[in-house]
Amino acid sequence: MKTIEIISWNVAGIRSAIKKGFITFVKKRKPDIILLQETKAQEKDIKELKDSLPEYQIHNNPAEKKGYSGTTTLTKIKPIKETDGIGNKEFDKEGRAITLHFKEFIIVNVYVPNSGRGLPRLDYRKKWDKAFLSYLKNLKKTKPVIIGGDFNVAHEEIDLARPKQNYNKTAGYTQTEIDGFEQILKAGFIDTFRELHKKKIQYTYWSYMFNARAKNIGWRLDYFLITKKDLNKVKNSDALPEIQGSDHCPLFLRLSI
Repeated sequence: MKTIEIISWNVAGIRSAIKKGFITFVKKRKPDIILLQETKAQEKDIKELKDSLPEYQIHNNPAEKKGYSGTTTLTKIKPIKETDGIGNKEFDKEGRAITLHFKEFIIVNVYVPNSGRGLPRLDYRKKWDKAFLSYLKNLKKTKPVIIGGDFNVAHEEIDLARPKQNYNKTAGYTQTEIDGFEQILKAGFIDTFRELHKKKIQYTYWSYMFNARAKNIGWRLDYFLITKKDLNKVKNSDALPEIQGSDHCPLFLRLSI
């Protein structure tokens, strides 16, 4: 049995992240698998990743709309199979998920839709949550499943700095979004960070406005989930708020396989 490390990070554009030190971070940290969200990357945009990080296989799922959304997974461990999307044409054109199947486990890289300022996409988000839940239920029938990514929801009051001001008013903290996330937990998945750090206040996203990061006025929107029966494999799960380069910070998950 060996321990591997997985990183998840909404990089808010891979080209921007590269300019801000992403490759240096990876070379220093040396994770086994990296899950990136909001990469906004067509194939030509990840050429520098391929050239600079040849030890990683790179799996890219871009949105049809250029410069929007997208997920990218880098892995040192060769997967058996890759699946892009969640098997739903309505959602898969936005490049929001990559699933890699390995011998011991399955890992899903996900960028859940944001409901938007004023909540114009809340209904779309509700439909996504239902479709994604169905997809996960099918996956977990076969092997241990790990899900990492930006879920665009603060699950509980402890997960955002100003819960009362934002509840049912702001994308990421409506009851509809909370209920969607809780359905995943009820389906047999565990929030690894909260399981290990019951009362720790740790945000993973801070607005660029009002000096929010320096003041630590943030949200915990990014998660690593694992199938409940495989929780004993988790050695650690936490955030790296000191790492700059995006309005989100990276997360890491260490587990034995």
